[in-house]
Amino acid sequence: MLALRNQVVKKTLTRSFASVATQTVTLVPGDGVGKELSESVKAVFKAVEAPIEWEQFDLTGHISSNDDLMKKTLASLRRNKVGLKGILYTPVSRLGHTSFNVSMRKDLDIYASISLIKNIPGVQGRFNDIDLAIIRENTEGEYSGLEHQSYPGVVESLKIVTRYKTERIARFAFDFALKNNRKKVTCIHKANIMKLGDGLFLNTVRDIFEKEYSQSGISLNDMIVDNASMQLVARPQQFDVLVLPNLYGNILSNVGAGIVGGPGIVAGTSIGREYAVFEPGCRHVGEDIGGKNAANPTAMMLSAAMMLKHLNLNKYANRISNAVYRTIEQGDVKTRDMGGNSTTTDFTKAVISIL
Repeated sequence: MLALRNQVVKKTLTRSFASVATQTVTLVPGDGVGKELSESVKAVFKAVEAPIEWEQFDLTGHISSNDDLMKKTLASLRRNKVGLKGILYTPVSRLGHTSFNVSMRKDLDIYASISLIKNIPGVQGRFNDIDLAIIRENTEGEYSGLEHQSYPGVVESLKIVTRYKTERIARFAFDFALKNNRKKVTCIHKANIMKLGDGLFLNTVRDIFEKEYSQSGISLNDMIVDNASMQLVARPQQFDVLVLPNLYGNILSNVGAGIVGGPGIVAGTSIGREYAVFEPGCRHVGEDIGGKNAANPTAMMLSAAMMLKHLNLNKYANRISNAVYRTIEQGDVKTRDMGGNSTTTDFTKAVISIL
């Protein structure tokens, strides 16, 4: 049975200037460190007087019977069009429920995931001069969830690749490159082995480029996923925008986070034609440090700043992101993942003091 707190929709209003219309955003704090990080974001939004009203749903992946709350959360996202979300726990056990994260992306058709992998001054990465975007198809591939046991001890898991969904993620990646003044898109695949599935993905990306973007000023190349994994930890500066099927995008986003300083600093979002849900780009629940006031809120704050830009609230977005970057660069307040001993609260207060 759901706890009473999970049945209540919480509405909180960030104080705003009278001249700016208040916009309602769905907030799903998530599991693990999600609640602490969401509280940090709300505190920063209040300090900057961002004109946002939060419609909060304490959805959790630790309870399998969350169907009613999930429906209310989805209804809120459909109504508000924009959400900010932490990561929801997904059980590994065969008896566990399907991922609420994946269900949300499929139900809302938020098909494009963006993870921004870049160095932040003040955070020690394994390389310098990294600035790349990983664009992942979010609704099919290995995450289709179509598995069955055809014979005892034999399991078949279906990987779905469609031309339609590959065409739209390809266009999204090329348009992203053009809008953000990036010069090269790399298609990641395993078409040498999965000649039909990954072959369709690769050939569709190539076809869209030749027909629609070959004269745009950006270039296209491709790389086999195992080689791309090695190249990402050997010479990551060669990459600009990567477009990938679902599972490869998940793996390389995590690898990318590892070379710039960890999941706590990687911002991201999932976007569709109608809806956008902003969430950390490296999807770690942080169960081991949840409730310990130790998590780095940078990724959640920067994802929230991306959300404000999406809502055309650039002034507030820039103030928040600049305050986060200045806090990190000054080096006085560092959470454990950045080599310090500061708490989530300490970092949040430092950002607010700059604001």
